[in-house]
Amino acid sequence: MDAKNVFSQKAFNEQKMQKVNLFETERMFCDLYCFEPGQEQKTHTHAGADKIYYVLEGRGTFHIGGQSRELQEHTIVIAPADVEHGVVNTSGARLVLLVYMAPKP
Repeated sequence: MDAKNVFSQKAFNEQKMQKVNLFETERMFCDLYCFEPGQEQKTHTHAGADKIYYVLEGRGTFHIGGQSRELQEHTIVIAPADVEHGVVNTSGARLVLLVYMAPKP
């Protein structure tokens, strides 16, 4: 069994948002995205792949399908396949997301 303590996997970098892979198969991946204040994941799309963001700690502004909304801890949101999406840490504290995508691009 491959079990991990999610919070012990967090990693931050002053220059850019960090992605920490927790699990990956041929069909999906599960990552931690770790943002310092002001960092972002620029808007982009994935053809044929859905992405789910779950806010573990902090808060940030999510841009999905032309809409923007600030989400906080214990909130989950989906970016459906082929829909533009991105995240900005608009708070003064760190932002940590649990991110799933399937099928894996």
